[in-house]
Amino acid sequence: MMKVEQGDDGKLRCWWGLGDADYVKYHDTEWGFPQGNDVRLFEKICLEGFQSGLSWLTILRKRENFRGAFAGFDPAVVAEFGEPEIATLLGNAGIVRHRGKIEATINNAARALEMTDEFGSLAAYFWSHEPPRAGAPSHIPAITDVSSAISKDLKKRGWKFVGPTTFYAFMQAMGLVNDHLEDCFVRERVETARAAFRPPA
Repeated sequence: MMKVEQGDDGKLRCWWGLGDADYVKYHDTEWGFPQGNDVRLFEKICLEGFQSGLSWLTILRKRENFRGAFAGFDPAVVAEFGEPEIATLLGNAGIVRHRGKIEATINNAARALEMTDEFGSLAAYFWSHEPPRAGAPSHIPAITDVSSAISKDLKKRGWKFVGPTTFYAFMQAMGLVNDHLEDCFVRERVETARAAFRPPA
């Protein structure tokens, strides 16, 4: 059930952003704030792919390990990974050792470079698909028409592990939508950040 709950500090948060300290920090300082940095955008879409079938908390706790293993998610570096790097990654207990997801990340790095050549940046592509801004959600969907359309386009461009549910989670996290609930204390902070954010043309 979607609701806000009071944390130990007395602040009201979205129900999922409570309990674990890592979740609280992520909810309060990252989720929903607009992001225009290509490396962080690429990192997030890759980590959403790794999350498939797992909890986000599992990925969040391994995020620094992922960053170390994937060269900080620099697409230009990751795109050059080959079998030696894949073998190293499959032996790295600090990340999710799933060959398909690892290979998808390497593939997607190459696709990200192609998209940067075409649009100038990943941010320019993603933010060109920002939905019309709306009020606080009464229902948070798993998939939207926009996430389905972008997922379809990315797959046509050769991206992998970018289904519509994965992409909507990306949109929520990167600030393309603000799905913090009405009484969540972070909602207005995100709205202020989104109002000041200037997506790349």
